[in-house]
Amino acid sequence: MEKMETRLNANSAKTIGRALTTEYSFVLSFILLVIIGSVVNKNFFTWSNISNLFVQGSMVGLIAMGMTMVIGAGMIDISVGAQVAIIGGFGITVLNSTGSVFVMLLFCLAFGLFIGLINGLLVTKGGIPSMVATLASMSACRAIVNYYGAGGPFTVRKDLYDHFRMLSVGGLKIGSFKIPYLMIIFVAAVIIFDIVMKKTKLGKHTFAVGSNEKSARLSGIHVDGVKIATFMLTGAMCGLAGLIYASRMTAVASASAAMGWEMDAIAAVAIGGTAMSGGRGKIFGTFLGVLMFKIISNILTAANVSSYLNGAISAAIIVLAVLLQNFQNKRH
Repeated sequence: MEKMETRLNANSAKTIGRALTTEYSFVLSFILLVIIGSVVNKNFFTWSNISNLFVQGSMVGLIAMGMTMVIGAGMIDISVGAQVAIIGGFGITVLNSTGSVFVMLLFCLAFGLFIGLINGLLVTKGGIPSMVATLASMSACRAIVNYYGAGGPFTVRKDLYDHFRMLSVGGLKIGSFKIPYLMIIFVAAVIIFDIVMKKTKLGKHTFAVGSNEKSARLSGIHVDGVKIATFMLTGAMCGLAGLIYASRMTAVASASAAMGWEMDAIAAVAIGGTAMSGGRGKIFGTFLGVLMFKIISNILTAANVSSYLNGAISAAIIVLAVLLQNFQNKRH
């Protein structure tokens, strides 16, 4: 009896250990990075630094929520950076014309949904691979925003500057703490997407499609509808990110705005444990992935490493994450 209990305990320990090193390896990575960050930066655990990590990661974080769904469904969207640029640029034009941040918000969300719809239709009805479809979308968005911006910036009207910028620099004061609006928006998006992925048919069907599209179709899942929905939700998040970007910068540089954000979003999804081949993933993992990416930047900044290397770091993170996933799949 004692031997049996010992075996059961040993098996339980192995099961927990396997879960930590496979399904929840991103949690261990996050803890390790936090420890390194606290050693490198003495002010790491101050509220100012913690809230700043959330604020810096908020825009890419919003996009990464949608990207988790797209990749979970077995696809990819490399047009997200260009979407932020064109939506943010034209959004400023709407703001300058109407003077209303609310109207700008509605425009940005609608524009993002529209671009996502186009991407979804190209993939589902056009039969174009998602990489090719979104590459075309990225090129089109960049070209259009550059054309209408004449290669220069879209700038917010001076009389709207202070009011509009409060979205990105303001926050709720609770005692001596100030919770930035961007932190609240980011965390709220994480909670909403987590509920969608865990509690709704769309979330469950997304991973079913990414795991085995043929089986999902035979099971009665509207595969095309799921794919289109994931692209549209990603587009909506790009719209919200475009609004926030415009607020933070009070201008959108048509030629360079949000350049490389697609790599950052994909890196956050990959490091957060979502299978790059589709079929499984965690919104909470992506959330930690975004924070990990910003902690890495924080550590590199403290070590005086140039920010121009961020693209190389993103690429390395994606490659390492995929290699680790492949290794884990071979083991099981």
